[in-house]
This record gives sequence, structure tokens and C-alpha cells, in this order.
Amino acid sequence: SGLEPLAWSEDHRVSVSTARSIAVLEQLSDVHSGGQDMVIHRTAVPAPAAACMLKVGPKKEVAECKEKFASSVDPTVSQTFMLDRVFNPEGKSLTPMRGFKYSSWSPLGCDANGRCLLAALTMDNRLTIHANLNRLQWVQLVDLTELYGERLFEASYKLCKADTPCGELGDFPEFQRRHSMQTPVRMEWSGICTTQQVKHNNECRDVGSVLLAVLFENGNIAVWQFQLPFLGKESITSCNTIESGISSPSVLSWWEYEHNNRKMSGLIVGSAYGPVKIIPVNLKAVKGYFTLRQPVVLWQEMDQLPVHSIKCIPLYHPYQKCSCSLVVAARGPYVFWCLLLISKAGLNVHNSHVTGLHSLPIVSMTADKQNGTVYTCSSDGKVRQLIPIFTDVALKFEHQLIKLSEVFGSVRTHGIAVSPCGAYLAVITTEGMANGLHPVNKNYQVQFVTLKTFEEAAAQLLESSVQNLFRQVDLTDLVRWKILKDKHIPQFLQEALDKKIESCGSTYFWRFKLFLLRILYQSMQKAPSEVMWRPSHEDAKILISDSPGMGSTEDDQEEGTSKQASKQGLADTGKSVDIDDTAEDSLHQSGDTGGREPMVEKLLEIQAQIEAVEMHLTREHMKRVLGEVYLHTWITENTSIPTRGVCDFLMSDDGYDDRTARVLIGHILKKMNKQTFPEHCSLCKEILPFTDRKQAVCSNGHIWLRCFLTYQSCQSLVYRRCLLHDSIARHPTPEDPEWIKRLLQGPCTFCDSPVF
Repeated sequence: SGLEPLAWSEDHRVSVSTARSIAVLEQLSDVHSGGQDMVIHRTAVPAPAAACMLKVGPKKEVAECKEKFASSVDPTVSQTFMLDRVFNPEGKSLTPMRGFKYSSWSPLGCDANGRCLLAALTMDNRLTIHANLNRLQWVQLVDLTELYGERLFEASYKLCKADTPCGELGDFPEFQRRHSMQTPVRMEWSGICTTQQVKHNNECRDVGSVLLAVLFENGNIAVWQFQLPFLGKESITSCNTIESGISSPSVLSWWEYEHNNRKMSGLIVGSAYGPVKIIPVNLKAVKGYFTLRQPVVLWQEMDQLPVHSIKCIPLYHPYQKCSCSLVVAARGPYVFWCLLLISKAGLNVHNSHVTGLHSLPIVSMTADKQNGTVYTCSSDGKVRQLIPIFTDVALKFEHQLIKLSEVFGSVRTHGIAVSPCGAYLAVITTEGMANGLHPVNKNYQVQFVTLKTFEEAAAQLLESSVQNLFRQVDLTDLVRWKILKDKHIPQFLQEALDKKIESCGSTYFWRFKLFLLRILYQSMQKAPSEVMWRPSHEDAKILISDSPGMGSTEDDQEEGTSKQASKQGLADTGKSVDIDDTAEDSLHQSGDTGGREPMVEKLLEIQAQIEAVEMHLTREHMKRVLGEVYLHTWITENTSIPTRGVCDFLMSDDGYDDRTARVLIGHILKKMNKQTFPEHCSLCKEILPFTDRKQAVCSNGHIWLRCFLTYQSCQSLVYRRCLLHDSIARHPTPEDPEWIKRLLQGPCTFCDSPVF
């Protein structure tokens, strides 16, 4: 359902608007699975059960007015009122307005887990914001339609005090005006803006904020400012309403331009009649944001070609040696483009149309913001790829046709979206015509088409400026598929990665190496003969501790469930032993005795490399934690972090010789003044020694898992888990100082995944 049913977030979640819910498909690059297929986790944001009634006045007065308009003898009033679904969302004799009209993802880092928020607009004009806080469940944080209606009601439906007094609700034009000024058409998120806030002790604190622009039916734009992380109604900082002056608005997009380290912003608004223009955003409360002095008209002809979609892409102009903005808009079957760049003469605007792309109107458009490539599709199953090429004056487009019929057969397309790094194109399809006949039933499917080769994905990962594996899941998924298919890491990739590690030494390349080794290990594994989730039908129920063959039973149970435990994340302890047991067990079961020994040696070699890389990443993070401890603690202060244990663990390996670590540890031990501040078991009060980075075991045998972010023992019933079940982390407590809370906000040190 809706105009643009597909949207792909920066944290690799695809939202699909349907008549019952928003289906959210999250792409994972699973290191614990040996299957070559894409790994997708599916959740849903259900549609509200009750219809949304816009607040246009007191309930009793509104009910009386509705009855009056419905029974009016004037057919222009009664029929207009009865057929308008904004006035009658519940429908009565008409079909109910179920489903979603539009959805929009915020930038990365807006919710409590540092991920994207989802703004959803229903068919009956309810605008809400949702967050995925506890991994599988979506929570509604705020209803903006309700809040905006209350603001208008308190202001007597006037935008400012100087406005003329509004008419009576009993007048049908006034009744229509109050509805149109709060009926959302589209909404779009801005980029994150960071400002400095001065605290009471004169310290400066960086505060992030994000803007959500909501375009209404009457042309007004409400700009909501949210403080990050967005937790709900209490995180709303301000709401400003801007008059765009555009009649019959249809689409909205942010224009964000950086010039001489100054960020400029505006809102690009398109009309159903054809015009496109940029509206200044005058927000005095948002520091660091600059805007235009007056509106800039990009296209002024009222040519009755409705603007369906607008994308703004930041690019670098190779001839002018400056940054520029490329604005593309779908207008009927054509693509309107406009190149904006700021020079000494002012704002330069070049615009034109790309024709001859589609024979039918464009139903969906998406853009790869990394290289500026634009993709458009019409309902006949044809997708066009437009590549911008700069010229001395402006630019031109090279376009080529992507025939989905060659991949999926005869299909109709309803929406497209490109992944954040441009590796995949998601397409919503239904069956096309067969033998000149339309299908009886429509089966909507989301298809994924690869846009890059494995070599291109690997090169992009090696030269990435992001240096975060989680933000490039679409690229790592292509690399994962290639290694699982060929059962080896390509030589060129191995050599290029080793060179990067030697020259740069960044932990990002070590994490990339760990990812490749884990996938290589999975490719060597034998597929299990039975489905992992299927229960066994044995009736024997013997307590393991009472059984005579306790050792063999426990070994067999470990061998049967090791892969499942590593995937479900029940415990990280002894994972390497379990994997070895599984590998050897699968090899012993195979009849190929001749090739068994070399395969076992190969697996043990890969496992040793994995452990070495994990240990290197652990030591690097331990150095970071010790650096934070040294910077933020006074002499003889207990930080609740097992500082002495971490220091001893780092220095326990004679083969590890890091001068930076030795100097840092020397300073910390001098500051601690021979005090150890050990951790104690909450069950028996015994000391918890720091002998393992994954768990702590007291002298009475009580086992506690360690937090991978602070190396504290998690002595509670609840803790957090990283997205790929690599590690666990504890929850922050009110007693924790700010620097420990900041450490606990970090991603996984092995796979860059967020923690839930």
C-alpha cells in the first residue's frame, strides 16, 4: 500500500508498507551460518486498530457539525463531506482506510540503541514514530498527529497571533481548512546536527538533534526538533510551522549543503501541478544550521506533470573543485534534474529533463548517495539506471535498461529501493500478463537484485572511509556468499588485507580479517543431517549427573548442540572447543577417511587464526578501556572496572610486547598505589579473579559472564547481546559515571554490531 512502499534504512532494514502493517526485513551477514542464501530477520509494525480522528474542535461540536453536513440539502456540501475520507476515516458503508501511506527512516544513531527510527504515516493520516528497542518488538514512541492537533487547538487554529480570527466550525470551508492544515502528505528526516550545551559547571557537552519535516495538505510544513537519543514525548525540543505557498503539495525532501565548513539547509517541495522549489528553514533554536535568504524556484512551469518523488544527492564537482547538490525529481515518465553549487557569484542553478526513459509514469525512484546513481521504475517491470557524468558546464546522464523480465519473468513493479552501499536493489513485484491475460490473484513479493560484483564489493570494503562492518552489511553479504561458494578466500583479497593491516594497523581491518576467517571456517563445515530446531523423539530422561557414563553423555550433547548454542547465543564460554568438537564430529561421520586428516588440520589452523585475531582485538579494546580509566579516575578511586585484573591479563603473555600498553599500565599502577579493588561474587562474596576475558569464576564455582565493553562481570539476570551473538554486555546503572556509560554505548568489538 502507499505511494512509495519500499524504504531502505542506513542500518540495513527494508520497510514494506502493506494494508495490515509495515513489514521490516533486516539483512544480516550471519557468521554462524553456512548457508549461501541471504539471511533476513522479519518483524512488523502493526497498523492501529482504531481510526484516526483529526482534532478540529470540541468533540460535541464536531459531532453536531458532522451530522449537519451529512444531512445538508446542498449536494455540494453533503456529497463532498460523505465521500471525503479525511472527514470519515472510519468509512461506515465505505471500505475502511487500513494500511500505511508512507514510511521514512531516520539517520543512524537516533534511538536508544544508536539505530534508526521509523516514522510511519497511515492511510487515515496518523503520523507516529516507532523504535525497535528490544530486538524483536517495535514500540510506538509518540503520536505526532495527536500532538500537532492539540497545539493547533490551543492556538485557535492560527499559525501566529497576527493572523485574522478564524471562522466558526459550523462553516463548511472552515471545517475543511482545519482538516487540511493537519493532514500529512509526506514526512522526511534531516541529517543529525550536533551542538554544544554548557552545563552548570561550565563544561561543554555535545548534544545531538535531528529534524523531522512534515508536509501538510494546505502547503504548510511543520519542522519538529528532537533531542537524541529520542525516547518519546519528553525528547521533543520544538515545533515550528513554515508556510511554503505551494498549492497541492505532493512530495518533500531535505536539501543539505556544506560550503566552507558551514552547513546550509532547506526543504525541497514539489507540487502535483508541476513546480519545484526550495523553502528556507529559519530555525533560531538550532545552532550551526544556516539557510537561504529567500525561496529558490527550481522549476516554475504549471505543466500538470505531478512531482512523485524527490532525491537530493551530495556530490563533488571535479571541474569546479567544490561540493555540489544534485536534485532529481520524478515527473510523470520524465526525470527532472537540477545541479546546485555555491560560487563567488552566489548560488548557481542548472536544470533540465531526462526524457525517453519510460513509456509509463515513474512509480518509484531511489538513489545511491555514494556515487550518485539514480534508479527509476515504471509499472511495466522496467528499471532504468542513470549515472551522472560531469561536464564543464553542468552534467549529463548515461542510462541503461535493467530488464527484470530476464530475471523474474513477466512481472509488474510497484516500488524499488537501493541498499546503503549500493550492493542490492530491492523490488516489489507481482505477476505480469501471461498469454495476454492478467493474473487472477496478485502475490506481492520483495525481490533482491545484486548491483555489484564480489570484486567491486571487496574493493569498496578495503577502501571504505566508514570503517564499520555493520554499516556495510550489503557489501559483506556479497563477500560472504563468494567465500561460502568457493570455500576459500581469494588471493588478491588476502594480500590486499594483509598490506592494509601492515601499513595502517586499524582495528577495522582486523575485524574484516576475523569476518573472512569465520566465513571460511563455516564453508569447511559439513551441513548437519537433521534440522537444528527439530526435537529428538527419545523417551529416555536420565539426569546427566546421575548417569554412569556422565563424561560421554555430556560430550555427545555438546557435539550435537554446539552450533545451535553459538547461533542462539546462550553462552560464549567454551565456544572454540564446541566448534572444534563439531568439526571433528562431522569429519568422523564422513566416509572419506583419506581426506579427513588434512581437513582437520586445516580447520584447526583456521581456528587458531580466529583466536589470534580475537585476542588482538580484545587487547586493543582493553588498552582503550584502561586509557579511559586513567583519564577519568583520581588516585586510589575504585572505578568498579577490574583495572588490576585487566592489567595483569595484558601483561601475562610473554610474547605480547606493546610499549604503549606497558607505559599506560605503569601509569595506572602508580596511580592505584598498590590497591587492587577486586570484584566479588554476589552469591558467596568470594573474589572473582580475572583469568578469562569471557567469564569470571569464583572459588565456589559460580560462573558469571563478562561484559565485553568494560570487562566487568555481569552479575544480574538481564544483560545485552550483540546483533550477531558475538558477545554480551551489561546494562548501564544510575551509579555509573558518564565515561562508563559512554563505553557501554559502543558496538561489538568483533563485528561492529549494535547491542540489545
